Formats: sequence, structure tokens, C-alpha cells
Amino acid sequence: MDRHHCTCFIVPSKVLRHLAEKSEGQDRLDLLDCALQSEYLRGHRSARGMSLFANVAGEKRRTVYDCRNTRTTPPKGSLVRGEGSAPVADTAVNQAYDASGTTYDFYSKVLGRNSIDNRGMRLDSYVHYGKKFNNAFWDGAEMVYGDGDNKLFRGFTQALDVVAHELTHGVTQFSTPGGLDYIDQSGALNESFSDVFGSIVKQWSLKQGVAKADWLIGAGLMAQPTWKALRSMKAPGNKAATWPGDDQPSTMDGFVVGGDVHTNSGIPNHAFYLAAMALGGNSWDAAARIWYGALPHLHANATFVDAANATISVAAGLGKTQKAAVTKAWKSVKVLK
Repeated sequence: MDRHHCTCFIVPSKVLRHLAEKSEGQDRLDLLDCALQSEYLRGHRSARGMSLFANVAGEKRRTVYDCRNTRTTPPKGSLVRGEGSAPVADTAVNQAYDASGTTYDFYSKVLGRNSIDNRGMRLDSYVHYGKKFNNAFWDGAEMVYGDGDNKLFRGFTQALDVVAHELTHGVTQFSTPGGLDYIDQSGALNESFSDVFGSIVKQWSLKQGVAKADWLIGAGLMAQPTWKALRSMKAPGNKAATWPGDDQPSTMDGFVVGGDVHTNSGIPNHAFYLAAMALGGNSWDAAARIWYGALPHLHANATFVDAANATISVAAGLGKTQKAAVTKAWKSVKVLK
């Protein structure tokens, strides 16, 4: 497996296994199957040449394909909607098209980035992957969405922050020298940057300042009536704010050695939340530029301390207030002393 450019999922396979343990019959088998498929795909990223996805600089181009409930992403014969075409009858197709466009517009208009790879990469999305597939993922070249089973998860195209989260894995892949290894602290940072910008894109779309944002990842995605979201950047591990299986720590006191990257990402997530709240206003202004500006200064096996130092360095270039806010945030989550 290429740890730099591996397949990255919004729902960890350990969560799917946890849910399977709580289920019976066919529901249990479907969840275990989804977990196994997710683990398999993690180790077999797309081998398609990146040149196929190049596009004219500064030109947005989206394509949406229908997997027709198979577990393949056929390049031909399944194109449902392309750039500039009218909405279709399939809601998932339109949601994937719109959300990828919003994410593209955010990176272009706010951060001056030319698509995911900063070289005009085409945004390819595949919907209706598998049957009752409880996940969505970026495979190093494209976005793939399951429909969910509508018992635990709804269709994954409906959550803008989920789409932006997965596409940001591509931004991280192309922005950080060598990418961020999808293991240990570097893997948790990989997940955290995606949560950070998934939340920012949602806030930007809704025109919400930091005080009004919900800071939840995947709100409305979970089908159980009392389950609110996958994760909370404001309160990692607060099961009342998310769902009963939320195991994220908010500080290094709860860091899990060898733990899942989605678990430990709660620590840098909370650091960003604290920094954004201290800076005030809109998260897509100073806070987003600081975290985005830090990416090129990281390396494949970057640690939380490396991320702290990189963001503080970028913040210092903006002013003393910004530097102080970011420094305090990393100290509050006990990454720095």
C-alpha cells in the first residue's frame, strides 16, 4: 500500500465493525462486508494515470458517473452529468455535482487554488457504489460515494462537509511534499486537515461565522434519530453531541498510541477550533489561510508538534495576534507545553 496516496474513507472500518457487533442477521453481514471492502480498498488505490485528470488551468470541470450499485468505477458508458449540463432526475448525481463544485469554488475563490492538485485536475465523482455501502472515499484520483443502508447512514452525497473532507485528502496529497503517511500522527493530521476544510467549506457555503457554526462533521448523515454527526471539532468525544461510538480525544491526555487515525485526529481538530474561535469572524479568513499555508511545510511522517510549529510560523507572518491565538490553541490541547 502507498501510505502517501492511499484510499481515505469518511467512516473508519473500525466504526463499521463496531456497528456490526450491535446488529443482527443481514444487517450485521452487510456492515461486515462494507468494513472488509473498505479495508481492501485502503490497500489498493486507483492506478489510473493522473494525466487523465488534467484540465485547462482555472477551468472547472466536473463529471459524475453511476456505478449502478456495482463495486467498479467504469470510465465509459456510465457518465450521467458533465460540466454545464442540466440537473438530472438522480438526486445523488446532482448532490455530488453541486458539492464538488462548491468545494472547487472555495479553494479557487478563497485560497486561489486551481482545483485539487493546483493544476486544473478534473473532478470525477462516482455515485451508487455497491449496495447499501456505508462509506465515501477519495482513492487518490476520484471521489466515490455509497448510498448508505438508510438504517445507520444515509446517502453520502448529501453532506457537503463529507464531500469537501474527501476532496481535501487530494489537496493534502498534492500540497504536502510526499503527502502525509496515513498512519500514526501523520495519518491523524491527514484526517484532521480534511475535517478542518470540510467544516470550513460548509461554513463558507452557509455564510456562517465561527460563533454560529455547528463544528460537526457529517451532521444529518447518520440515520438513527438520536445520532447527530460522526465527529465534533468543538467537543471531540462528546457522545451527546455526536453518536454513542465517538471515541475522539480532545487533548494529548487521551491520545491513543497506535490508535486509528480518525480517533486521534480529534486533537488537532480541536486545536483548529480553538484557534478559529480566538481569531473570530469567519473561519475561511485567517484560520483557513494559516492551516492551508502550513501544508507545504509538513513532511510525510509529520507529527502534531510539526503541525503546531508550521501553523504558528504561518500565523506569525500575519501578526502577533494570529500567532498568539494559534500558539495558545496548540497548548490548550497539550501538543505544546
